[in-house]
Amino acid sequence: MNALNLYSNIEQYLDFSEEVEELYGAYKEIIKEMNPSSLIDIGCGQGDFLLQIQNKSIKTFGVDLSSEQIKVCQEKNINSACIDIADVKETYSCATAIFDVLNYMDENTLKSFLKDTYDVIKTKGYFIFDINTLFGFEEVAQGTLNINLEDKFIALDAYFEQNKLTTNITLFEKTKDNLYTKNENHITQHYHSKDSLIELLASVGFNTQKVVHFNLHEDEESDKFIFICTK
Repeated sequence: MNALNLYSNIEQYLDFSEEVEELYGAYKEIIKEMNPSSLIDIGCGQGDFLLQIQNKSIKTFGVDLSSEQIKVCQEKNINSACIDIADVKETYSCATAIFDVLNYMDENTLKSFLKDTYDVIKTKGYFIFDINTLFGFEEVAQGTLNINLEDKFIALDAYFEQNKLTTNITLFEKTKDNLYTKNENHITQHYHSKDSLIELLASVGFNTQKVVHFNLHEDEESDKFIFICTK
């Protein structure tokens, strides 16, 4: 099983619901001030954020590279597709990429992604996203987590080295014969400094209006930055 689909199979058991809702709340406040007519959510997952902002005055669309996530979206009747942002043909007045989406890309992939995102945003439109800070990687994201359920066992082991966070995922699931199947893979996140990202955004045409220091997990220091950019 590829890493994206494996993660989608365990995501509901990780109990990040409070953190997710807090971050969604910050995005909704920002978007409320902008009042966009259309929005694309890049890396939309199972579409929970799109469900919260859907109304008659805003046209929404979600894209994700995980077919399992998009399957869930479509079961909720969310307008979505399992396609790369480069293959999106329409343009939107706002784009979002929530909960570490950009951290999953190395610098070369990120530059291509930003160019493609720029192309799907209308002139004077907005791009809003968040990234992990260095503190977030070193002090929050590292560590191990084991989840023992009646019919499955999940193990995560995350370590941060050379500006990369590697999370090894192992999933054991019980079969009808009381045996276990095993799936394992890993996901990698990359640290991008605030200054380097501002430069990279500018190189493809974005203007960084504001960077919000956001404390999602800790009070001691910001573990996330929320970027608000315009085209």
